[in-house]
Amino acid sequence: MRSIYVAGLGRGDGRQIVELGLMELLTRHVDRVGVFRPITGEGDDRTLELLNARYRPAASAIGVTAEDAAEIYAQRGNEELIARLVARFHTLERECDALLVLGSSFDTDDLPRELALNARLAAEFGAPVIVVVGAHGEQAAEIAMEMRTGYQVFSDLGSTVLAVIANRVPRGMVVEPELPVPCYVIPEHPSVSAPTVGQVLQAVDAKQIQGDEDGLRRDVLGFVFGGATLPVFLEHLVDGALVITPGDRADLLLVSVAAETAGTARPSGVVLTVGQEPTEAVRALTARLAPGMPVLSATADSFTVATTLGGLEGRLTADNPRKIETAIGHFESHVDTADLADRIELARSDRVTPMMFEHTLLERARADRRHIVLPEGEEDRILRAADILLRRGIVDLTLLGREEVIRRRIGDLGLDLAGVTVVDPLTSPLRDSYAEEYAALRAHKGMTLERAMDVVTDVNFFGTMMLHRGVVDGVVSGAAHTTAATILPAFQIIKTVPGTSIVSSVFFMCLADRVLVYGDCAINPDPDAEQLADIAISSARTAERFGIEPRIAMLSYSTGHSGSGVDVDKVRAATALVMERAPDLLVEGPIQYDAAVDARVADAKLPGSRVAGRATVLIFPDLNTGNNTYKAVQRSAGAVAVGPVLQGLRGPVNDLSRGALVTDIVSTVAITAVQAQEAAR
Repeated sequence: MRSIYVAGLGRGDGRQIVELGLMELLTRHVDRVGVFRPITGEGDDRTLELLNARYRPAASAIGVTAEDAAEIYAQRGNEELIARLVARFHTLERECDALLVLGSSFDTDDLPRELALNARLAAEFGAPVIVVVGAHGEQAAEIAMEMRTGYQVFSDLGSTVLAVIANRVPRGMVVEPELPVPCYVIPEHPSVSAPTVGQVLQAVDAKQIQGDEDGLRRDVLGFVFGGATLPVFLEHLVDGALVITPGDRADLLLVSVAAETAGTARPSGVVLTVGQEPTEAVRALTARLAPGMPVLSATADSFTVATTLGGLEGRLTADNPRKIETAIGHFESHVDTADLADRIELARSDRVTPMMFEHTLLERARADRRHIVLPEGEEDRILRAADILLRRGIVDLTLLGREEVIRRRIGDLGLDLAGVTVVDPLTSPLRDSYAEEYAALRAHKGMTLERAMDVVTDVNFFGTMMLHRGVVDGVVSGAAHTTAATILPAFQIIKTVPGTSIVSSVFFMCLADRVLVYGDCAINPDPDAEQLADIAISSARTAERFGIEPRIAMLSYSTGHSGSGVDVDKVRAATALVMERAPDLLVEGPIQYDAAVDARVADAKLPGSRVAGRATVLIFPDLNTGNNTYKAVQRSAGAVAVGPVLQGLRGPVNDLSRGALVTDIVSTVAITAVQAQEAAR
């Protein structure tokens, strides 16, 4: 059992980003991760709530509240308090493979005693400590001194210090504490430390009179006070600014909305003070021009609102996934998580759980960033997924569509897509050359240049031509298009890998305790034996690329030699071909589904098989069986189906379900990026 103790050196250290980043690291490597807060302060423990909501740990607990801790200490002494917390820790650790311990979060004026308590607990738990130092607004020499002090304090008190992290360091500042353990510097990140409009609403007890929930998640990066004339006001209106103005200044409300609509500045929102609200005519106009911009109404005056918001800082909460993704991406950009995992001695589990599979995908995609084109750039789900992908630094992105429509929708949704490229196929200078090449590729089918000029304005054809030309590394589409619309351009332009007779697909089926590969459940209606063997080999290679040891089950309605018939004979012949063409792969067939995945059934039907009961790659004999089975498992067992992932093409093109969730799109883009990495080798 491995555990890590996160301890801060005083308040204001922004420790939450470190705790979140460490939880992300642990869940990548081990299956059962727990969270323990020995002592919590008054009120809700937001960090614990966040980690529980996002990761659903195997175990999660609080030892005692600060009030109870004080009572135990007063009545029975410090040793009794320590004994209770140690007992609680050991009860919890029995349920986990790794445990993240969150150091005390209660407010105290007795910092030495609090540090001593954290150090003592870490020592009693046998947990190495990661010390977090808050460095907001300090000089480099002061930050370095605090890092050395933090290391020394915990070392002197008997703790093993694993690393020291300085958080919220001014950007560009170089800090060199020269310690015998790794030292990491995490710069201040405006979007992590900034409050959201929703937090502003609560802080000033306002009500929302325009906008939606997305607007409340916008980051407030600064304030603009509306007491000036319009020209002066416009000079100070910048992206992310929250406008605070008396409710009777309808002119400032209108110009703020106009700036967002025009794209000259994107304020985070407007707070109208002194309880005055705009007229119905003004509200109708602003709601039409910028429906996503949040407008709040507060009864307090502007000075009171400004004073209240002066010290307001952002916090990470489960209901704001964009801020969470930003925080994780920022942590991973400045902390060597691979080295940290080695120091914690985190060996990857032999079993691949859905969460570990997802983390591995994102980790591999980020390690060698690829450029992916999303043809459906005007679709809200695509934009939300793009926001997450960019915040985490997973891929570079190009969106296809009308730029003015995409930019306006980005503003309405309160997203940050500053690093994205937007291309409109209708107006792109690439259109002519793409049409010429497409006409040449399809000349044998009677394609003319005139017709090709129209064809390549289709976003899927244009995106596929970008892949063909090497402008991007992969294509992901299908959220608003049929499977045929997504893959037809790939068949015509990209074509198949030499030596592969068929393009096929797999789904990664993320069950509660494992990830299976299903093929082919989306493309080929009735493959013959040779094609079925190709699908099996391609599916096994796909599983290998994504960290799943391939053990192939060639599915049929009979197991071994118990049945006969045309369908069973096809599967038997395909199995023999797999053994001949890929002797390194473990394969069994024909085999029934239950014998493939259930060890008890396998022992009865195929004792001694190296695949039966342990299959990870399940190959269905036809599309009817495969498609219905994956949907039955998805709906009945609550599995997450990622795919279809296409295989056999010379470049990665993947199709989304039209009902795809944002998380599905993120995973599919990451899969496409990994496929692109493999294709480049």
